[in-house]
Amino acid sequence: MQGPLDDIVVLDLSRALAGPHAAQMLGDLGAKVIKVEHPEGGDESRGWGPPFVGPDRDISTYFLSANRNKLSITVDLKDPEGKALIERLVRQSDVLIENFRTGVLDRLGFPADRLHELNPRLIVLSITGFGHDGPEGGRPGYDQIAQGEAGLMSLTGPSPDEPYRVGASIGDILAGMYGAYGVLAALHERERTGKGRVVRTSLLAAIVGVHAYHGTAWTVAGRVPKPNGNHHASIAPYGAFRCADGMIQIAVANDAQWRKVAELLGIDPATPKYATNRDRCAHREELIADLEKALAAHDRAHWLAEFAAIGVPAGAIRTIDEVYTWEQTRSQGLVVEVDHPVLGRIELPGPPLRFDGAPPARHTAPPMLGQDRDKVLAWLEEREK
Repeated sequence: MQGPLDDIVVLDLSRALAGPHAAQMLGDLGAKVIKVEHPEGGDESRGWGPPFVGPDRDISTYFLSANRNKLSITVDLKDPEGKALIERLVRQSDVLIENFRTGVLDRLGFPADRLHELNPRLIVLSITGFGHDGPEGGRPGYDQIAQGEAGLMSLTGPSPDEPYRVGASIGDILAGMYGAYGVLAALHERERTGKGRVVRTSLLAAIVGVHAYHGTAWTVAGRVPKPNGNHHASIAPYGAFRCADGMIQIAVANDAQWRKVAELLGIDPATPKYATNRDRCAHREELIADLEKALAAHDRAHWLAEFAAIGVPAGAIRTIDEVYTWEQTRSQGLVVEVDHPVLGRIELPGPPLRFDGAPPARHTAPPMLGQDRDKVLAWLEEREK
């Protein structure tokens, strides 16, 4: 890999999704990522499915989603020889990522002070479920539990009586993203200070961190937000609407756009109950009914063309297969090809960043368990000379 971080070594002790996603993001930027897995089964996400693929139907597509651009070695962290190997790797690494429960890494013999004794320049990223301290800091954290505890499910779904989880494991992914962001800041700081530090985040922190206007609705206005289904809580019309052959999404962010939409659909834009966004939000159900009555006259293709012509954001609701075959997705580098040791040439979701003037990155496939042990040991011996 070539990239902005191609001089950075990441020791990835994490498993499942949040930590591996953070490490994968750093690998996408060119870092050398060494994934450490237990000899018996490795990262538990290797067993998460369906779907499973491969000749023996034993390769998890879940694992493939979070582990591109990594090398895999197996180490028993409770074994003296394993601990000695980790110490050697820590000395040669820039970043260590872990998402054990609070205190587990300490009990294994690698508290933060010991890691910095081995390597004062080391950046340690620690991701937990609910934070490393506080009255519930030791709780185990999984994505759906965190979505509920952090309020996200209370904002999602058709009504307050039917809270929904977000379809993706968004707490894990956000924690990984925040973690990678923190690592980059700490690496930049290290250029000035010469010292590493511990960066901490959690599933709780990551979800609360994206409450945005829902958070200030409560902290400033004292209002507890409720779910609005497929419609925006503070803007109208902004959401999913039925037309002749299904649903489209329309986003009207200002009154100028509203006037265009109203004229297109045969609605008087100056009607008092619809004149301003505040009015439209107050009469949301009537507004939705009026829009859908007009939209019922034509199919999705017709309306998408009409909204494009007047410059109002609108879009289809695509299935996952449609997203990955969509030319716009592929044009943005969001699908990458890699050579997998068992599966052969496969496509994976690609990284969301591109760098102007840089050639397209070459990515490596998520590794089989322990496949790179000899390569990593040879690299380590060379670094130690």
